[in-house]
Amino acid sequence: MNFDEYFDFDKDNRSCMNVFASKLVENAVNELSRLPGIGKKTALRLALHLLKKDLHIAEALGNSIIKMRTDIVFCTMCHNISDGEICEICGNPKRDKNTICVVEDVRDVMAIENTGQYNGLYHILGGIISPIDGIGPNDLNIDSLVHRVQQEAAGEVILALSTTIEGDTTNFYLYRRLKDLDVAITTIARGVSVGDELEYADEVTLGRSLLNRLPYEGTHD
Repeated sequence: MNFDEYFDFDKDNRSCMNVFASKLVENAVNELSRLPGIGKKTALRLALHLLKKDLHIAEALGNSIIKMRTDIVFCTMCHNISDGEICEICGNPKRDKNTICVVEDVRDVMAIENTGQYNGLYHILGGIISPIDGIGPNDLNIDSLVHRVQQEAAGEVILALSTTIEGDTTNFYLYRRLKDLDVAITTIARGVSVGDELEYADEVTLGRSLLNRLPYEGTHD
């Protein structure tokens, strides 16, 4: 019997968990199931899928994950993930360096980039102010944002944080830190529903929210 027949999940509607006993597979399943959204059953399917494939496929997957984890650094300008000291966005001469979009994390950068409606730079805070979670202003990349605005003479800072209580609190704190500097402070329009995370907004809605952004002064009254 070959691997394909032995690990056929659909064959007789049986789970392979009952017919395959290996500590090595169990360890692989346990590690895969640590990933978000991956349960034991899905982890088992992934492990046995890799076991059926050529060895070089599993090696390529493992090596790429290890290399990503060991070689990825954070951009010294915007704190985005990067292969070098300066990320591709900050180092791109075609980007509008007059505009800085402030986001919570890397996933928000990816969401905004997917809209194709923004060509400026970013600044990743690394989170949002959340006293219940023990996260205060000093835990975020806020001082470096203020420094960038002062040193780079940015013309506009877009506050593009999630429309949650924590996001609004962080927006207001940033506004207080930046309002005396010579920079326009705007926020994305409320096309993104209150309580939504940016990464879950569809591209059209998020793109329109960016294009129709508003001065922050009139949005927090």
